[in-house]
Amino acid sequence: MDERILLEQVAETGRLLLENRLVARTWGNFSARLDETHFAITPSGLGYENMSADDIVRCCLTDGSLEGSRKPSSEKGIHDAAYRLFSEVGFVIHTHQPCATALGLSAPEQLRLSGEERETLGGVAWAAYALPGTKKLKEAVAAALATGAHTVLMKHHGVLICAVDRGEALRRAALLEELCRRSLRCDEPIPPRADGAALLARVRERFPNADLEDGEASRAWSMLRTTLRTQLDDAAQMIGAKIPCAKDERELVRLLGNNAAVFYPGLGAFVCGGDADDSAALRMLTDKAAIAALHCRALGIRAGLGLFECLLMRQGYLLKYSRKKKG
Repeated sequence: MDERILLEQVAETGRLLLENRLVARTWGNFSARLDETHFAITPSGLGYENMSADDIVRCCLTDGSLEGSRKPSSEKGIHDAAYRLFSEVGFVIHTHQPCATALGLSAPEQLRLSGEERETLGGVAWAAYALPGTKKLKEAVAAALATGAHTVLMKHHGVLICAVDRGEALRRAALLEELCRRSLRCDEPIPPRADGAALLARVRERFPNADLEDGEASRAWSMLRTTLRTQLDDAAQMIGAKIPCAKDERELVRLLGNNAAVFYPGLGAFVCGGDADDSAALRMLTDKAAIAALHCRALGIRAGLGLFECLLMRQGYLLKYSRKKKG
């Protein structure tokens, strides 16, 4: 395939995955093999809505050299590992899809697969946790790929999918999400959706960018009336170490002054970002955090991230990635 077409495919992939809620904000990265010794990967921190083929970075597998006007994704190492291990792989995507990320917090046996489904995914493996963008994460993912699996669930982080081409990669991502949704546990009752418009309007008088996430998982967690301890890297980066729950409207307004997301019993979670785009990302991250927390609660798993890791990722996000997002 013509190199320019491949670069355009890489740039467009983020927009396709955003539409299907398999990534949020700038979390995730995508690459394509250009030839035997080069692959092209998305840049670090740039919003997918503004990305073009000219932003994609060319990486050399033999000497690690780079070509392009931008810095490559900090996760280029896990893409490099995939292309080195599998000569047939032509496209790699790293997603932060909600159900698969949540399922990745539990043991492999929790993912119920038929032989045909496992084969369609190219085999599935789990990678041990390491901070994003680190050598330790590359080594953990490489070890999982070395088992022959083309789909890797990275604990607390997301999913890496290797495929012959982009079409196969996207199909695998969609299938994995469906299968993980089927395997997830939630023992808490899901309250019917309530009308939170009036409360949201009052909250917006103080926080104009506020929004309400009222998905099933957020509503179910809100009824527990307890703080959610962050279990996922992307939530730690954009939200922090925890998502509190308000007991009434007064406390909700107070908590939103210092927290990006706050649960409210029966309604779900109120979020507030720097702009509408931030708030949309916060809605998705909060609901994903609730999906993961409910699954772990049902299984009796303690899977919270450490406070130090949360603070480190939150600081890194505020200092770097939130500023890069707009290009």
